[in-house]
Amino acid sequence: MARIDALELARALIRRPSVTPADAGALDVLRGALEGLGFVCHRLRFEEPGADPVDNLYARRGAEAPNFCFAGHTDVVPPGDRGDWSRDPFGAEVADGMLHGRGAADMKGAIAAFVAAVDSFLADRPAPPGSISLLITGDEEGPAVNGTRKALAWLAERGETLDACLVGEPTNPEVLGETVKIGRRGSLSCALEVEGAAGHVAYPHLADNPATRLVRMLAAAVDERLDDGAPHFEPSGLQITSIDIGNPAANVIPARARAAFNIRFNDRHTGASLLARLRGLFDAAAGPGARYRLDHRLSGEAFLTPPGPLTEAIAGAAAAVCGRRPALGTGGGTSDARFIKDYCPVAEFGLVGKTMHKVDECVAVADLRRLAAIYRGVLDRWFARPGP
Repeated sequence: MARIDALELARALIRRPSVTPADAGALDVLRGALEGLGFVCHRLRFEEPGADPVDNLYARRGAEAPNFCFAGHTDVVPPGDRGDWSRDPFGAEVADGMLHGRGAADMKGAIAAFVAAVDSFLADRPAPPGSISLLITGDEEGPAVNGTRKALAWLAERGETLDACLVGEPTNPEVLGETVKIGRRGSLSCALEVEGAAGHVAYPHLADNPATRLVRMLAAAVDERLDDGAPHFEPSGLQITSIDIGNPAANVIPARARAAFNIRFNDRHTGASLLARLRGLFDAAAGPGARYRLDHRLSGEAFLTPPGPLTEAIAGAAAAVCGRRPALGTGGGTSDARFIKDYCPVAEFGLVGKTMHKVDECVAVADLRRLAAIYRGVLDRWFARPGP
């Protein structure tokens, strides 16, 4: 029986232009490969008012514990102006040892490596002591409303348990084998609006300048040292992303002023504790009589999977293939691991990510095949452990 090749499966996936929330047949390609390996596949379509419906896939081979899960997403970000690409972003061309196309790095390449690794593992161990599953969403690059979070709830309702999960996000900055991500920082986005009273700049005593209050409030937040870092985490930080007063008149004090900012925070904080801290800072800095509104959106809390059997299996497999032991980190943006961590230990390891979301996204073919070998090594180590 012919083995599944990670490169050819990655090419087949890239040729499906599955820009969020479209599936474009990507999950059908994956399902066909997995059913050929004996997986029972479930297409999960979730809908919620105000969000696009999304197709997802859960596939499992085996019924016993432990259940080792590979998780990822077939949706991709838009390619932008195709004229800026040197190749068709959905052509999946191979040139000079590189696989080109949207999703090559983030993360259709890793999904193909999942399947190739499972295929190789099952060829040698057709009846492993437990189960292997894949949880694949079409909503990771979008609002993440109808994707992994709902699929996990569906699994819980069925009484299915995940014992460990490896997410295939591109974790390596420059070369394969650099970093295993064992957690993520939290992300809190805020919109601050300060109300005032408009007036003539020559008569400030007859007005209430919200811009002045806003500047003081932002300065207090920027100057606040949130922490000095935490184990496996860098210090938390606040970045202003917008200041908007919208006042074209040079001689008018505006009636309101707005700003937006984001805080990436470590596990010394929660979203709620940061909001309370911000309100205390703003109340003190704004001064008497201030009127302001602080809106927020919490994309995810900070979390950490302590080093243990899962991280050791990934790091050991990566070291065996790449000749270097990866560091354990938590940097970067958010991922669907923020949902999975509520169900089981989760860590992330994938391809080199320096071209993800960029024009001419690409990965080395050699890295793609080495990643499949690493994932095979993870399965070998995980299922060699004593007990479930």
